[in-house]
Amino acid sequence: MTVQPFNPTPRTLMGPGPSDVHPQVLQALGKPTIGHLDPQFVAMMDEVKALTQYAFQTENPFTIVVSAPGSAGMETCFVNLVEPGDKVIVCRNGVFGERMRQNVVRVGGEAVMVDDAWGTPVSVEKVEAALKANPDAKFLAFVHAETSTGALSDAKALCALAQQHEVLSIVDAVTSLSGVELKVDEWGIDAIYSGSQKCLSCVPGLAPVSFSAKAVAKLEARQTPVPSWFLDQTLVMGYWSGTGKRSYHHTAPVNSLYAMHEALRLLKAEGLENAWARHRAMHEQLKSGLELLGLDFVVDEASRLPQLNAVYIPQGVDDAAVRSALLERFNLEIGAGLGDLAGKAWRIGLMGHAAREENVLLCLAALREVLNG
Repeated sequence: MTVQPFNPTPRTLMGPGPSDVHPQVLQALGKPTIGHLDPQFVAMMDEVKALTQYAFQTENPFTIVVSAPGSAGMETCFVNLVEPGDKVIVCRNGVFGERMRQNVVRVGGEAVMVDDAWGTPVSVEKVEAALKANPDAKFLAFVHAETSTGALSDAKALCALAQQHEVLSIVDAVTSLSGVELKVDEWGIDAIYSGSQKCLSCVPGLAPVSFSAKAVAKLEARQTPVPSWFLDQTLVMGYWSGTGKRSYHHTAPVNSLYAMHEALRLLKAEGLENAWARHRAMHEQLKSGLELLGLDFVVDEASRLPQLNAVYIPQGVDDAAVRSALLERFNLEIGAGLGDLAGKAWRIGLMGHAAREENVLLCLAALREVLNG
């Protein structure tokens, strides 16, 4: 059997991720592979670290990019910080809050759940009550931008509560990083993780992570070994620490990190505030068009993510047929509903390089033709 080279049809990616990758980021992937301890590569990693600190708005020395997708970023935080018996207040208002709970359970922690309805933000009042009722809690874990619903929670207020009650915060910023305001140091976030494939418009497979000094102290004071060799940050610290210095831990995904370097460089060149404003402006344009099509948003405007737009599927419309038609006729991908919203909603992403006027216009025109066809 002769196997031909794989040549995928170009798509416009407006689902929940991955997002459209910037052409310069794709070009960076094709640069010559060098060794992961080569002085040139080590110097580039120093720049990746500094640029990641900029994206997170932090000066945390322990700011790295995990060589695995955003889900591994999540696991990195939980396996390193939560020990057996530790009580964690876990906020669940969608799929990814539930994944946080599963991580807590798997490492032997005790999850105290704060539940809110799908499509609503995490209730600050409920969290405050849970912290008061559980003075022995050690962590507060929540999703900043819930990808399954498009709901944005008040990370600043939630982290202020964590500090007030002297617990460490663990924050999922997979969909929020560079798409909406996020200030790690100013808000006092202790452990945060994200993914490369959302608003950074990089290729999938990398997870930016940052730990505060308090989180690092908790890690260093562990009484039990970290239950994952690959994600054990006591081993990885030496790999990312020190300008111009690297110890061997694993073979880094060299070309993917080239891509991350370029994605972060483009973000720095645009400016974080400008990136946030661009996502908001494109959301407003998309929102106006979707409302003209008679589509209703899942999330109230006050807590709606600009970069992940969940809309209810009109009565009598075939979910899969519409998405298939968009893909086959327009090479346009939008996302299906997840969890409680499966078969009930579409998720339309405006993340990173996808947050452009031509994408908004294509999406609205294609939806109009398919729905009215």
